Amino acid sequence: MRRRWVPALVLGGLWWWAVLRLVLEPEHTGVIEGAVAAGGWGLSLLPVHVASTPRPGGAGSRSRGVGEGGGGSVGR
Repeated sequence: MRRRWVPALVLGGLWWWAVLRLVLEPEHTGVIEGAVAAGGWGLSLLPVHVASTPRPGGAGSRSRGVGEGGGGSVGR
């Protein structure tokens, strides 16, 4: 468990360092700080909370055909 948090903390620290440097000393920052800050902000826009979860019925449990009792309105 600890091994997962170490890279996240290091990368988060680098991002905060770049952002604070851009805010506090904009005249002394370079391309690296800008790239790190922009990259971290871009990563925050990824929808990581939208992840597929395994369902108990398998992959095709939601899409049943009409002949399988899927509830189609044809022929009713």
